[in-house]
Amino acid sequence: QVQLVESGGGLVQPGGSLRLSCAASGPIFSINAMGWFRQAPGKEREFVAAITWSGKNTDYADSVKGRFTISRDNAKNTVYLQMNSLGPEDTAVYYCAADDVPFRISLTSSAYKYWGQGTQVTVSS
Repeated sequence: QVQLVESGGGLVQPGGSLRLSCAASGPIFSINAMGWFRQAPGKEREFVAAITWSGKNTDYADSVKGRFTISRDNAKNTVYLQMNSLGPEDTAVYYCAADDVPFRISLTSSAYKYWGQGTQVTVSS
């Protein structure tokens, strides 16, 4: 069972930055891609960004393109989400997820088999 642990959330002022981390453990050889999703109060969970385990391919939601960057560190089995120019609309619980199906990078939450517990990001002055 792959385990995912997120960290790095918190309170930040509008225009600020945060970096989220997602550490993977267990049979990580089975992971094909990692994704970040977020869920704001009263809203459905939405795709934010994804990266293949090789790091070669990435994808982003239109709402975060140019502001967020997803990356991974092979040695640490960790995926990061660098978030810049944050606004109140980015306030949500951010979840890390892992997909074990090869040859795809999915924007759909149902494609991801493993999930972290989530980390709260609040953008407010």
